[in-house]
Amino acid sequence: MDLINALVALLNYVIIPGMSYGAQLAIGALGVTLVYGILRFSNFAHGDTMAFGTTFTILVTYWLQSMGVSLGPLPTALLALPVGILMTALLLLGTDRAVYRFYRRQKAAPVILVIVSMGVMFVMNGIVRFIIGVEDRDFADGARFVISARDFKQMTGLEEGLAIRTTQVVTVVTALVVMALLFWFLNRTRTGKSMRAFSDNEDLALLSGINPERVVTVTWLIVAALATVAGVLYGLDKSFKPFTYFQLLLPIFAAAIVGGLGNPLGAIAGGFVIAFSEVTVTYAWKKVLTYALPDSMAPDSLVQLLSTDYKFAVSFAILITVLLFKPTGLFKGQSV
Repeated sequence: MDLINALVALLNYVIIPGMSYGAQLAIGALGVTLVYGILRFSNFAHGDTMAFGTTFTILVTYWLQSMGVSLGPLPTALLALPVGILMTALLLLGTDRAVYRFYRRQKAAPVILVIVSMGVMFVMNGIVRFIIGVEDRDFADGARFVISARDFKQMTGLEEGLAIRTTQVVTVVTALVVMALLFWFLNRTRTGKSMRAFSDNEDLALLSGINPERVVTVTWLIVAALATVAGVLYGLDKSFKPFTYFQLLLPIFAAAIVGGLGNPLGAIAGGFVIAFSEVTVTYAWKKVLTYALPDSMAPDSLVQLLSTDYKFAVSFAILITVLLFKPTGLFKGQSV
């Protein structure tokens, strides 16, 4: 029975949160890896792009809630999501026309575009703070739990309760749908195949009659959708604060690089590697070990390698290790 309690505690505090956080990082990393693979630069404004899309989703969510509109047990933000994606798409297309297109036509070195994207990042950060402010925003509504710890204990008679939040289920299901749609688009549609050809060999793609501006436009539209979905899912699961998304850029880039920058499958794998690394290293294992081990061997300390305050340090350490020993990542993306 104690081993079952240990398993339930592991599911409750490590596996389910890791799956949810990993799905959010994977969707975010997909946006980064598409920009790198097709537009050939590291987009440091991606975190604030997520914040921008989430901002408008929150504002529309508040408006829908004030009108009495809801999705029942599901978050109302899912209804507002298309508006957030639309606003983000307009922002990214406008930014590309006003900023990135000039450097692309000048055949500027990737490092120049990286510096430019950092400037765009600070501008976006300021716009988001100006629109929605700097305080925490909790915009999740609907049913809080799919199953609560109390209900689980009553059903099973176990000492340890399993709680699965609605936002965690929504995150994982949405992530699966988004990933499936993206891979279908890239592999089955003519436009998706054009994007892959442009990514593999730009000169050959141009000779084949592929319109580069169309590829760029479609790329930004997909990135807008991925960034907004990732940002909204993260905000629903935790809470929304603009500066958090700036910090989230590190684990997202770490996920993309660990998986193989430029490789969509690698971005998904990297997201879960980073998420589970952060969760397992910063989790206090005392409860699980107390259930799993004999009383004589039960630990007195928390058995926590690092405080949760240092979770981004885990991402940074993994990122540095991968850059040193396997710069192409797990799935052989482009060398960084």
